[in-house]
Amino acid sequence: MNLAKWLHQTGLVWPDAPALRSGIRLHATYAEFSLHSWAIGAWLSGQHGIGKGDRVVIFAKNCPEYLEALFGILWVGASVVPINHKLHPLEAGWIIQNAKAKLVITEIGGVFKVGDLPATCREIAISGALAQAIAAARPEEYRAPVSAEDGDLAWLFYTSGTTGRPKGVILTHRNLRMMATTYALDVDSVLPRDHSLYAAPMSHGAGLYNFQFVRAGACHVIPESRGFDPAEIQALGEALGDLVFFAAPTMVKRLVSHALQTGYDGEGIRTIIYGGGPMYVADLDEALRVFGPKFAQIYGQGESPMTITAMSRHMVGANDHPNAASRRASVGIAQSCVEVRVVDAQMREVATGEVGEVVVRGGTVMAGYWRNPEATAAAIVDGWLKTGDLGRFDADGFLTLTDRSKDVIISGGTNIYPREVEEALLTHPEVFEISVIGCPHPEWGEEVVAFIVPKGGGVATDHLDDWCKSQIASFKKPKRYVFVPELPKNSYGKVLKTSLRGQHSTKTKKVEK
Repeated sequence: MNLAKWLHQTGLVWPDAPALRSGIRLHATYAEFSLHSWAIGAWLSGQHGIGKGDRVVIFAKNCPEYLEALFGILWVGASVVPINHKLHPLEAGWIIQNAKAKLVITEIGGVFKVGDLPATCREIAISGALAQAIAAARPEEYRAPVSAEDGDLAWLFYTSGTTGRPKGVILTHRNLRMMATTYALDVDSVLPRDHSLYAAPMSHGAGLYNFQFVRAGACHVIPESRGFDPAEIQALGEALGDLVFFAAPTMVKRLVSHALQTGYDGEGIRTIIYGGGPMYVADLDEALRVFGPKFAQIYGQGESPMTITAMSRHMVGANDHPNAASRRASVGIAQSCVEVRVVDAQMREVATGEVGEVVVRGGTVMAGYWRNPEATAAAIVDGWLKTGDLGRFDADGFLTLTDRSKDVIISGGTNIYPREVEEALLTHPEVFEISVIGCPHPEWGEEVVAFIVPKGGGVATDHLDDWCKSQIASFKKPKRYVFVPELPKNSYGKVLKTSLRGQHSTKTKKVEK
């Protein structure tokens, strides 16, 4: 089934319901949203021959027209290739070439120079051709979306590529339908009165979360800043109410910091779904103290989008269970559409409490990597997706992540999990943000190095050592502290540990000289 049929159905049932807003300004009702998407699809088909099996790129910042274009592409059976708008055109060009896309949709056109795109691919503008297609639409010619099979490609998502060229993740209509329907079972309710806010890039998880809100007839709100701004979120919450949005943990931290400075208590925010990186216990506890039980958590990755484990608002906010604190430190329980295991190097399930690699199988796991059978075979073994994340289950089925397998520090033959060190140091009153990495050491193999963003002017390293010793084994404490004004992050708010390793390597070489 074509996911665009959800929009078509909602447009028929609730035609006058507010569908798209730019800030508080109404951009389209559901009847208009549906009509605009059909018109875009009809124009893509009629003018460019776009149809079933074709790939169309969206390379743009968040805007209401993004969703109209996304559904217009799906309407005619084509596939969406969303590209992070912060990428350089040459980086985006590589993805376009690899995806063998026929068209690239940008905001105003002129992003790509002659020769940047394949000869068979053209760039069109939201503000140009697509706006004209919508203006020329004839409601009497409106048609329902074309049919699609469950296994048809719907969304070709390219991984961030921090360790090499990005890989295209094949997500089918069935993958995304199961992701969206599972949300209401495991993450949070979906209500027609909701205002789904897009403060994170729509090319990533925030954009994937549109489908369940379309089906429910909720309103989609794109901030006028078209990004994440705590003061703007406060104003939208107070004006519209019932805000629901996805946020990386670093975004939650910024929102809480804003609230502490201004006295904002979270008015108008119904639910914040956090994920995409480690949410430290100290940060979550403070967020709950400031805003109350408004938080739900998801753990997933592009290859199983938003759907490995979850904790509902009730689970996150509960204090009436003996294991409440350890549960908040976890990423929750397996979502209802998947099976999750923790295994050793031979794919054998490890005992409860033991650390191993997290693997997942189910209806949301990708069909494979685009044009990359070798990577697919390495990632999916006997139907199980190897996530590359390390974790452990407790007796109640709550999964706690320890780290990415590539980030584990092996010092003197002993495994040290950076997150454990980060959790300990983040409770220090003078530490605002932290990231721990392993760096080469001639005797021990690796040593622990902590990059710290202090709250004030700085903090004495011996105080940090004493703090660590009071909470974790001495061998785990950092051997070196590096104080920085900010941590490098990608556009989704994830800390780039590869950049930190590069910074440390460069500094070390300079010292050696």
